Formats: sequence, C-alpha cells, structure tokens
Amino acid sequence: MIRKVETPAPTRRTALLLFGAGAVVVAVDQVTKALVVSDLREGESRRVIGGVLAWTLQRNPGSAFGLFRHFPVVFTILAALIAFVIIVRAPRVHDRLTGVALGLVLGGALGNLVDRIARPPGVFRGRVIDFIDFHWWPVFNVADSAVVIGALLLLIASYRAERRAKERERAPA
Repeated sequence: MIRKVETPAPTRRTALLLFGAGAVVVAVDQVTKALVVSDLREGESRRVIGGVLAWTLQRNPGSAFGLFRHFPVVFTILAALIAFVIIVRAPRVHDRLTGVALGLVLGGALGNLVDRIARPPGVFRGRVIDFIDFHWWPVFNVADSAVVIGALLLLIASYRAERRAKERERAPA
C-alpha cells in the first residue's frame, strides 16, 4: 500500500494560532507587570508559596538574568528584529506546534519590547520588569517564560519535522 504524505498548505488558522498565542502572552505579561509595579517597591519581595516562590520587583536594564546591563539598546533592536521576522514568516508556518511556539516567542519578545520602549529611563533604554522569584534562579517575568517555552517547543517541532522527512525518504515511491 502506497501512502502519500503531503506537507499541509499554509493555513489562516495556523497564523491565527500564532498571533493569538502572541497576543495572550503580551496581555498576561503586561497585566502581571502592572500589578507588581503597583503593589511593590523596587527590590521588595512578597512570598507567594512559602519559601518556594515570591514576587520580587526588579527593573532589568540588561538581557535575561541581568546580563549585559550596559547594552539596553541592543536588546531593544534584537527584540524588534525577532518580532519582525516572526510576523513576516507567519504566513509560511504550516505546523500548529510551530505556530504556537513562534507565537510564544513573539509574545515574549513584544512583552519585553513594550518595557524597553515605554518604561523609564526612556525609549530604547527602558528597564524590563522582572518579578517571578524562585530564590534559586534569577528573577524573570511572563515574557521570559514564554520565550523559553517557545524555544523548547520549536526544538520539539523541528525534531518532529525531521523525523517526518526521514519517514518520507524511507517510504516506497
């Protein structure tokens, strides 16, 4: 029996999934940051789950984990570039998992980009609000989480696509 395996055509549904995931991440990220900023002072910490989880307000001028603090403009440009590439490539995304993964990365990049543009000390130099504190890991935010989860899902999607391609190669013509 010959089984024909086709690559699915780009769908509007996949693009909507990508942009929907991105929009949800930006909304949740910005709402949680606004709540933390309105409730805590810089450096203040509030326990959420015993000694495991706290909300700790930090304003991060650098990249993830506070690295490269003296180059905020570079991260602003990088976040904008990542968002631009994902938006331009969105119509070419075929796989739902890839769509969700890219949506998470897009939402995370845009969530932190909003901070870099709109927060003090000024446009392109704004500090990103971080607040999720596990005490054994650097303080981070919802956008950071979305980028990491999206990147992991992209790895899984890539592995699945490679496996499917190998199966097509082995299948009799």
